[in-house]
Amino acid sequence: MTDLRSDSVKKGYERAPNRSLLRSLGVTDREMALPFIGIANAYNTIVPGHTHLRQLSDKVREGIAAAGGVPFEFGVIGICDGIAMGHEGMRYSLPSRENIADSIELMVQAHRFDGLVCVGTCDKIVPGMLMAAVRTNIPTVVVTGGAMLSGMREGKDLSLIDVFEGVGKVAAGNMSEDSLKDLECCAMPGCGSCQGLYTANTMACMTETMGMSLTGCAAIPAVDAAKLRIARESGEAVVSLVKKNVTPRDIVTNKSLENAIRVDMALGGSTNTVLHLMAIATEAGVPLSLADFNRIGEEIPHICHMLPAGPHSMQSLYRAGGIPAVLKRLEKHLDDCPTVSGISIYRIAHDAVIQNEEVIRSLKAPVGPAGGLRILFGSLAPDGAVIKSAAVPKAMWKHTGPARVFDGEEMAMDAILSRQIKEGDVVIIRNEGPRGAPGMPEMLSATSALMGFGYRTVVLITDGRFSGGTRGPCIGHVSPEAAVGGPIAFVLDGDKIAVDLFTKTIDLLVDTETLETRKASWKPVAKPLTGILARYAKSVEQANLGAVQR
Repeated sequence: MTDLRSDSVKKGYERAPNRSLLRSLGVTDREMALPFIGIANAYNTIVPGHTHLRQLSDKVREGIAAAGGVPFEFGVIGICDGIAMGHEGMRYSLPSRENIADSIELMVQAHRFDGLVCVGTCDKIVPGMLMAAVRTNIPTVVVTGGAMLSGMREGKDLSLIDVFEGVGKVAAGNMSEDSLKDLECCAMPGCGSCQGLYTANTMACMTETMGMSLTGCAAIPAVDAAKLRIARESGEAVVSLVKKNVTPRDIVTNKSLENAIRVDMALGGSTNTVLHLMAIATEAGVPLSLADFNRIGEEIPHICHMLPAGPHSMQSLYRAGGIPAVLKRLEKHLDDCPTVSGISIYRIAHDAVIQNEEVIRSLKAPVGPAGGLRILFGSLAPDGAVIKSAAVPKAMWKHTGPARVFDGEEMAMDAILSRQIKEGDVVIIRNEGPRGAPGMPEMLSATSALMGFGYRTVVLITDGRFSGGTRGPCIGHVSPEAAVGGPIAFVLDGDKIAVDLFTKTIDLLVDTETLETRKASWKPVAKPLTGILARYAKSVEQANLGAVQR
């Protein structure tokens, strides 16, 4: 082993004061010569995906110690998007990703850790951890906490989205409040991230595909003992990485990111993965663009019909063979890349077994011939917008309709619940982008209400984001956003909007002269901001660049 980073904390007579503090923690003479490994643990008791992470972290500690390292654990914040959804709290979710990355960097750099294990789950936590890993570039393994088991009611598997959509059904008179209460009580049976292929679980799959977590980690349910075992093995693995000096930038490359996009397309993952993979690429100094998502989407079919668009939960994916089985199906399309397990992607794919051909379909009999995400460009979104095409009925892949414009989600939600929206409308929710909201909140309450009411031909477009649980013709991440004078700022009620998923276009059908006139009299919406949101709004980039902070 070469010299350790931690030697600057503990080696030489001049570091006697530093060692004295370490001894007060119980560090022994023998341990002073070993690698110091940080454990970034997102455990808390407010996020269901995090309540079990203390147990996983204990196993990581065991693995580090057994392999010849010294573990040091520190806390990382985590916001539950489901609890934060639909109110002012949602504006703080995306900014938390940057806070997580920054806080891990601070701890790693200040204490000169030799290696790092990140233990986390949920939407912004894992992306923030990956951003910190490639930024600090010390040997790192990520342990994703696993999905919650499905709820059950009347023989039907349930997830959180059933409850969100139940709100719309109650408002439409199609469900009683007592039935909604029953649904609320049985949909979420315990710890873990929400059950479908929403953002948290999609990012776990991306992490494994990129090679940053051990083989099989992503799909293991939160309560399965296999998760404890892989946590221990992750602790052992990081010490090996330190000894070999294998760092995240050896793992997270253009090829491994493109592999992640391939799996994303095959699964039909969350639109938020576009935002997060772009941010990770930026931190790693790896070139990646929205055009890469469309290029790869044309090459890779959609082969896993996962919740919310399809019937299969993460538990079903696990039983079908997990991400290794998906890699096996895509084997001929993948680039060979290293992983933190020490096994190459090709080897993982070759050795995997597909246990269920219905969950992980053949490339010759896919759910859809193209990938599950599409990037749309056009006069409404010159720099791009994102849609989960896998969750859109084919009848709505091409639509032109009149705009119904709302300056914020709350006003749109009021209109939806009071049945002011008509079939064929194109609902525009603007001033919800990275700067305009600020914080680019998710619109799950609005999209779920539309589904709950039973709308079939309504399109929703926003410069904000959507939950990974969103289904239907919902287009987000419109760039540039309204707050910086993007075309979405100049749409008026009644303007025709044309969306075509076949040609990947999204257009505002208003002539240039009229738009210039509107632009001349336009002023951005001024919002009184303080604290972190004020700082965030001043420094955040647009969604097409990953909404990273400058």
